[in-house]
Amino acid sequence: MLGFDAWLNDGLYTGGRSFGEAYGRFAERIQRRFRVTGVTRLVLDLASEGVTLGLAGGVVMLTLAQSAFNQTSENWLKAPDLAVTFLDRYGTEVGRRGIKHDDSLRIDEFPDTLIKALISTEDRRFYEHWGIDPIGTLRAVTVNARGGGHVQGGSSLSQQLAKNLFLSNERSLERKINEAFLALWLEFHLTKNEILKLYLDRAYMGGGTFGAAAAADYYFGKSLKDITLPEAAMLAGLFKAPTKYAPHVNLPAARARAADVLHNMVEAGYLTEGQIQSALRNPATPVTRSRDISADYYLDWAFNEIKKLADEGKLKKERVLVVKTPLDLSIQKRADQAVENVLRQFGDAFDVEQAALVTMDPDGAVRAMVGGADYGQSQFNRATDALRQPGSSFKPYVYAAALATGQWRPESKVVDRPVCIGNWCPANYGRSFAGTVPLWVAVAKSINTIPVQFSIAMGKQLGESHDARAAKLGRAKIITLAHKMGITSNLVDSVSLPIGSAEVTVIDQAAGYAVFANGGKRAKPYAATEIRTGAGEVIYRHDASEAPPEQLLSTRVVADMNFMLNKVVDEGTGRKAAVEGVRTAGKSGTTNAYRDAWFVGYTGNLVTAVWYGNDDHSSTKNLTGGSLPAITFHEVMAPAHQGIELKPLPGFESDKAAARNAQAAAPTTPPPGAPAGALSRRSFEVLGGLGQLFRSVDSPRPGRAAFNVLDRSGSAGNSSN
Repeated sequence: MLGFDAWLNDGLYTGGRSFGEAYGRFAERIQRRFRVTGVTRLVLDLASEGVTLGLAGGVVMLTLAQSAFNQTSENWLKAPDLAVTFLDRYGTEVGRRGIKHDDSLRIDEFPDTLIKALISTEDRRFYEHWGIDPIGTLRAVTVNARGGGHVQGGSSLSQQLAKNLFLSNERSLERKINEAFLALWLEFHLTKNEILKLYLDRAYMGGGTFGAAAAADYYFGKSLKDITLPEAAMLAGLFKAPTKYAPHVNLPAARARAADVLHNMVEAGYLTEGQIQSALRNPATPVTRSRDISADYYLDWAFNEIKKLADEGKLKKERVLVVKTPLDLSIQKRADQAVENVLRQFGDAFDVEQAALVTMDPDGAVRAMVGGADYGQSQFNRATDALRQPGSSFKPYVYAAALATGQWRPESKVVDRPVCIGNWCPANYGRSFAGTVPLWVAVAKSINTIPVQFSIAMGKQLGESHDARAAKLGRAKIITLAHKMGITSNLVDSVSLPIGSAEVTVIDQAAGYAVFANGGKRAKPYAATEIRTGAGEVIYRHDASEAPPEQLLSTRVVADMNFMLNKVVDEGTGRKAAVEGVRTAGKSGTTNAYRDAWFVGYTGNLVTAVWYGNDDHSSTKNLTGGSLPAITFHEVMAPAHQGIELKPLPGFESDKAAARNAQAAAPTTPPPGAPAGALSRRSFEVLGGLGQLFRSVDSPRPGRAAFNVLDRSGSAGNSSN
């Protein structure tokens, strides 16, 4: 065996050595035959490095492209194949969504002047590039640098179409990357003329119109085939900034923009200076139109809701639909005006650029929606899609969870004192502590330490003695209740969640607070009260097709929450939101560094959530929820409650009895100067006093025993500073 082992080792060694020598001789011959030097070697080395870097870049590009290509599908061109006509709550047509292109016009039937005006202004190298135009982008950067601002855009028509078809207007690097890849994808799947046709048919043109054909009819009252050169120039000027240059909004600006388009056509070589002189001297004159109410953010959201119903099979296989919505154009108009006026008057002073608002009935019927400062500039809906920190406007979910345990009531004594979870110690807005106060005072003054102490106390009720672990259990209860009440976003569990560090949407906040307004039932936002086919057959009714809402909170918890949130408006941080003569409740919210400002409030009739902030999450100048958001809430809700039957908040039913008694005792002739049916300020004060009196006499508030938010030993546990 030893001899065999020696023979085997020697054989392997000798064989390996012989193979190595043979391979070396072979490699030497190959090297001599293919050896390169000088410039040839440099070229080959560079090519080799280029292939390596190209392969690595290709892997990176494919990784980045996955997100973009996930937006597409086999039927991407026909994805929005629903054709929906929307009616307001009174049956008046307010808009259409769905199939936005008009197949009645082929690309060769579009006016040549319009196509040339569009290409010369938006993308002069459209027929030369492959979806992305580096030369055009470089030219735009140069022009913008010389002009000291945004003079030209660098996106090609293919990129703009990709954004319109697949993406939102959110300003982010991810969106721009997806836009570039989708532009390449479109160029691969469509011809240049097909891309141009889709762009002309689907671009937003202002005034609630989509596509050049609809815009020609809306602005000039004629077919697109019949427009003149000045009219074509004015339409072409709308593609990038439809709201800013809409002729029914700002005719001088629209004509100035049309003049720029005409000069662009000369620079591109489509026309001569002499050919545009007549158009410059005789600019287009649009038909007379008022600045209509265009609930575009609302209709975009409503269309998505209808698509969900179709995907769930609730609309059979019908594709042409007439949808009656809860939209109230009077409230919508007031909401648009309130946001526009507040931003115009105070936007610069507070360094705030954006706002969002949702008004709904307590059962979830959405009456109005504002998704941003300017739909023409950005169709990104901040009311439904933007996730923002709610600050103290999240605290009602904490208090509702605490009151549901039965341990606390509005009169319960709580102690505003330092509290820490680990090394995190929340501070109050005024950097001081109020000591022992009733719970309703803590809510009205928006004290930060109490919700954190509640999260610990609720966890200790479940048997956990350690503060940090108890707080986690308490936060789990808060998150569960918030989701049941209407918050659909993922609430990240952090120690600061009880004071509003998790992110929510405006519409979810409105839905959550609607639970307090309707007596404790889940209020899922909805956009369709009735849906008919194109032939008039009713195929969906919300009240009959949807399950009854779930009861989430007891009447006692709802009454207590309404009592405390009413104190916020009457005596706390939300005084600017008060609606004279109407029992109002709500909560303000302000986040760190003043990035977000909220006011969410309600009456027995309506719920409204308001948010102000900036898209890039930059700080405002000390903007709080009790200022512009509360003012906007009042500007929308005050007129919305005029001339309607006022419903009491749950827990304040005596208000209605007091109103009936006062009305019966009131003189039949109003005082001079007062509008018919109006009550004086003093009358409202008397009614409010009577309502509070009846409340205290008819339904005395139990649970006046004091409860400290401390452990049973009366100490603050193991908190440390």
